[in-house]
Amino acid sequence: MSGIAMGTEYNHFTLDERCRLRGLMEMGLGPSDIARRLGRHRGTIHREIARNRCASGYRPDSADRMAWVRKRRGSKIERSAALRDCVGNCLAMGWSPEEIAGRMELGAVECAVSTETIYRYVHSPAGRRAGLPRYLAQRKAKRGRRRRNGRREPSIPNRVSIDQRPAEADGRIAFGHWEGDLMHFRRQSDILLTLQERCSRLTLAGRLHSKDASDTADAIIDQLAGLPSTAVQTITHDNGGEFARHERVKDAIGLRAFFCDPHSPWQRGGIENANGRLRRDLPRQASLSGYSDKDIDSIVWNLNATPRKCLGFRTPIEAFASQLGVALEN
Repeated sequence: MSGIAMGTEYNHFTLDERCRLRGLMEMGLGPSDIARRLGRHRGTIHREIARNRCASGYRPDSADRMAWVRKRRGSKIERSAALRDCVGNCLAMGWSPEEIAGRMELGAVECAVSTETIYRYVHSPAGRRAGLPRYLAQRKAKRGRRRRNGRREPSIPNRVSIDQRPAEADGRIAFGHWEGDLMHFRRQSDILLTLQERCSRLTLAGRLHSKDASDTADAIIDQLAGLPSTAVQTITHDNGGEFARHERVKDAIGLRAFFCDPHSPWQRGGIENANGRLRRDLPRQASLSGYSDKDIDSIVWNLNATPRKCLGFRTPIEAFASQLGVALEN
């Protein structure tokens, strides 16, 4: 097996491989040399030896028996009804495996499991039978970014480049810097304005009746006007014409607008991520008219009440309140 192919696909050790592994260990070879000779990743060799050795050392027959028993026994989540319910319920609420594992650790749960354990359970036969993969954020057939061709960038009066955005907004440390975007649906008239505060990841959303720049500006003002001035510093948009009336927003609430470079959505990756999470409950092929304002508010609330790794597994609501100096009741 070539070095390029090594480790790209995992297969369980066979008894023959375990015998060869024991022989190479007796020759005094280290894990890296053994991995090259067996066509395995060195991490796989380390795990095999650590998990399947007995009191007298690594023995192929004992290792094979231990691995078989572990496979028959199933994962830690499959063996615990409480864990299965906890993981399944959290996934159904829109939590990612990483968020579930982090919250377990933060709460000192006795039966906490790792992110990888949850992913393996989700994609296991038992997890697939329970329909768990559909709760994951990315449900594309293939991984990777999708191309977007033929995008037209309309002119925006007095456009200010993201290069001129204050340095404190770049590091997600300073409070009050936002990102804005629109979500589109099956019907052209179905549009949702989404806003996210960069530091706390708090997300706001509201229905738009059109992509008219004035309507969009008024909606941004309505969403943010009730916040103190410390929470409304800047906002970053793409180059869509719907954000052309950014000066109207600045005059009303003092929110300065900056614009990404063309075809560079990653420069406001927070709102892109938030939109992807909202798509779990608001798929692109849906009709937004089928959702009431209360439904949309509930979906956004659920997103803001979900713990995030980037926040130390606090929720965006907790992080936003902390920035405002507001104490939340448990």
